[in-house]
Amino acid sequence: MYLRSACSDERTPVASRQTVKDNCVVGTFGTINWLGLTCFQRTVNMELGGFLGNAGQLQASLKKGQKYAAPQQRQPIQPPAQRRSRRHPAQALPAEPLRSRSASPARPVVIADALAGYSKGVSLLNERPKKDGRSGLDLARDVPTDGSQFRKTKIVCTIGPTSNTREGLWRLADEGMNVARLNMSHGDHASHKAVVDLIREYNKLNEHSVAIMLDTKGPEVRSGDLTEPIDMVTGQKYIFTIQEGADGTEGRISVNYDGFIDDCAAGDQLLVDGGILALRIVNKTDRDVECEVIDGGIMKSRRHLNIRGKSANLPAITDKDWADIKFGVDVGVDYYALSFVRNADIIYELKRYLSKQGAKIGVLAKIESADSVSNLEDVLDAVDGAMVARGDLGAELPVEQVPLWQNKIVAGCRKRGKPVIVATNMLESMVTNPTPTRAEVSDIAIAVREGSDAVMLSGETAYGSFPFKSVNVMATVAKRTENAMLSYQGTRRYGSDEAEPIDWIVPPFSDAKPGAAITSVGLSEMFAYHATTMANTVKSSLLVFSRRGNMPALLSHYRPDYPIYTFTEDLQVQRRLALYHGVTALYIKFQPDAESTFDMAIQELQARGFLKGGQLVAIVQSGRDPIWRSASQHAIQVRRVPAAPEPTSSQDEA
Repeated sequence: MYLRSACSDERTPVASRQTVKDNCVVGTFGTINWLGLTCFQRTVNMELGGFLGNAGQLQASLKKGQKYAAPQQRQPIQPPAQRRSRRHPAQALPAEPLRSRSASPARPVVIADALAGYSKGVSLLNERPKKDGRSGLDLARDVPTDGSQFRKTKIVCTIGPTSNTREGLWRLADEGMNVARLNMSHGDHASHKAVVDLIREYNKLNEHSVAIMLDTKGPEVRSGDLTEPIDMVTGQKYIFTIQEGADGTEGRISVNYDGFIDDCAAGDQLLVDGGILALRIVNKTDRDVECEVIDGGIMKSRRHLNIRGKSANLPAITDKDWADIKFGVDVGVDYYALSFVRNADIIYELKRYLSKQGAKIGVLAKIESADSVSNLEDVLDAVDGAMVARGDLGAELPVEQVPLWQNKIVAGCRKRGKPVIVATNMLESMVTNPTPTRAEVSDIAIAVREGSDAVMLSGETAYGSFPFKSVNVMATVAKRTENAMLSYQGTRRYGSDEAEPIDWIVPPFSDAKPGAAITSVGLSEMFAYHATTMANTVKSSLLVFSRRGNMPALLSHYRPDYPIYTFTEDLQVQRRLALYHGVTALYIKFQPDAESTFDMAIQELQARGFLKGGQLVAIVQSGRDPIWRSASQHAIQVRRVPAAPEPTSSQDEA
């Protein structure tokens, strides 16, 4: 085992020298089993003053008579001269380095025994909390770190006539919107471009960024124009025809899809607008389909038609979709939500197109067709995330199967570490009513408990009467549900007081055979899992510095108890992370010196009230895309946040 100096690459055996710098011990571990890893050679920085000095269980591991000095209080850090503030143009953090921390004298520590104590502390993480909600290990009891004040589940809002103004968009964002959805089934490019510009303006003037998701219209089968609405009565028969010009007279209604005849068969159910009307197919000819009304209602012009259990044999991406996708590239959206995905081939086709365009835009698959369910595993492997589009999914499958598929889709995304959105009818009653139904509140809570990254509002914010209150209700329910989950650390059976682990969070490579080769991606997954373990053990937030957003995405997958604050100098990465559970992404200009950047980031979080003096924070750096190191090393430090400098009064200045 070797120790590595924090300021050089020199390595010296432990037996000959121990390097302790500025209250931190920096150790490189190889064949020892630390954090549950074997042969995982990565740098881990442990702040002995903050981590070991206040850990009762870890102090007990130090042998009697060993020397250990309490940490000295660091000098306060000078606050940045410029800071982004609400309603003011965004300003980059100062380029000049801040005043460095005063060097603390080295203190003698016995490393081997400290590591043994640390390993013992980490092993306590797997002990489930008791009925009082507390675990046996509480390293930060003296300084509360309230992760419950943050909502980790993100909110996607559909933009429409009631919310597409500057005041409407900004108020949605202030109420809790994380992602703005542009529904390309409505509006034109000019109106959507105006929304994009307003959101970009908001992002420049405020503390957080709102991502933009473009939702394609997709292939749709629709009825033609009618001279007037038709009151369809149960038992009546109507003809749906591919002949143009059938306007409802004499019971004949046109369909805009020539393959409609081939896709249907006698006995199939034809649904109008997802089931508002239902008809049974009785007979068909080369041009006509005869149907009998099962569930009656009012038939209007240009209604959406689908056959239960079947997908229309249409191109997955239509000409209109390609035009909208090109528009998304031009304005710089952050995500595409691809409608009516049938298989993985269309996902790869879109990704090839984006690669040629040089566009780094995430691709989400809307799981809403019978074919997408049949090919679910391949689709989830191909995409960057998914949306459970329950409206059309419930039209193509029996409605009682929708909750089961929702659970399966969410679990599939969680297993792969990809974000997933639960959508459709989350607060449908609030389109017209100021309060939700109890069933809708439970629907949101279930989506949060299942592990979804985000929940989505559609008509509630696009054309509803209470768009802002809908966001507030969704945010409140999600936060309360998260706090309840945090209190017992996992899922719990109804009527049981015993907590159970969340079954989709498992250690990476837990089933790997000894000596099996592990890729760099696998090492990153292992590091993220054990960084989460450490942060949960010491009850600290995670502070991540990332260029591409890969490490915060991995950390989000393992669902740490406390927030993931990610600093990046790439604005697109900042926006894309807005969809990930528990991640708060902030902009910072990386300094040549890592310590200066750390100080700036901690000060920024203190200024915003996210961190307080005396709290612990775990600082994470990814080794796959290092910022300050030429060598590829994953690194984590646990530090105690210094007290914020007190403002100087005018009398003191005099």
